[in-house]
Amino acid sequence: MRLGINLGYWGAGMDGDNLAVAQEADRLGYDVCWAAEAYGSDVPTVLSWVAAQTESIDVGSAIMQIPARQPAMTAMTAATLDSLSGGRFRLGLGVSGPQVSEGWYGVKFDKPLARTREYVEIVRKAMARERLSYEGQHWTLPLPGGPGKPIKLTVHPEREHIPLYIAAIGPKNLEQTGEIADGALLIFPSADHLEDTAMTYLRAGREKAGKTMDGFDVCPTLPLAVGDDIKGLADMFRPYTALYVGGMGSAKQNFYNQLAQRMGYEKEAAEIQEKYLSGDKAGASAAVPHQLIDQTTLLGSVERIADRMQAYAAAGVTTLTLAPAGFTLDERIAALRAGTDALERSGLA
Repeated sequence: MRLGINLGYWGAGMDGDNLAVAQEADRLGYDVCWAAEAYGSDVPTVLSWVAAQTESIDVGSAIMQIPARQPAMTAMTAATLDSLSGGRFRLGLGVSGPQVSEGWYGVKFDKPLARTREYVEIVRKAMARERLSYEGQHWTLPLPGGPGKPIKLTVHPEREHIPLYIAAIGPKNLEQTGEIADGALLIFPSADHLEDTAMTYLRAGREKAGKTMDGFDVCPTLPLAVGDDIKGLADMFRPYTALYVGGMGSAKQNFYNQLAQRMGYEKEAAEIQEKYLSGDKAGASAAVPHQLIDQTTLLGSVERIADRMQAYAAAGVTTLTLAPAGFTLDERIAALRAGTDALERSGLA
């Protein structure tokens, strides 16, 4: 099992430290450094900055939002980043959610599965430097009846195949991800529930495409905090969990809330969401069960974290992405180093 890191959103208050964290992960031999975007910093700019100041670690978008860019623009960006980084770019895509898609980008959040499938097909054609023509439900290239003609990408990516990941949560999206992508980006993964909440659907998608799980990268992100006070460490992540389970999306469309329900927290997920959407964020945080946090993070001593890593590997994880927590740069670096120590102790390195 390999290790990655996730820097999250640039502009979240730790920008001065993020580059140092990425550089230390590069020095420690971490496999990939992911960054995110929502409606603040854009991820290609961040990854360009990181790639220019690291040597061997891959840089990946977790995610580039599908409603933010036309597919050909995404292919151009991916090819450029791969070329500039010396073949170190990984393209992670996702549909975002209805509030951001429609409120920020003005793109209707409808038929996300079909839209994702077409988007991936166009991006792959463009990155392969084929003359770009496509007829689908959401995109037609070139536009009919006009002056457009099929053209091809002029930039040569460093590699013939840039790895393509999809952020997936729901069963149908997970199955399609297994079918059309090279890897899956997962969030709030519990090793105890991973088979039922993710792996069975990814495997079905691979089988649908006539493939096995060999070579497919299962890549969940887990916050990491090291120490002896498990409850205290878990409490650090209450606002984070409450935000996603309670406040991401609407009352009817919150994929993270639905995931918590599938993990057996139906009543708790409903309470967290009701409190969060009513403005009681503190109450929502307090309503998050300790067990839910502990199951979806890596907390405790290096030995405890090593045991948890073994459980994730046994569940099918191939790249474990860590979000090292800490109030200072030194604390985040220490957590990063603890991650490599735990991997070595687990015997999975």
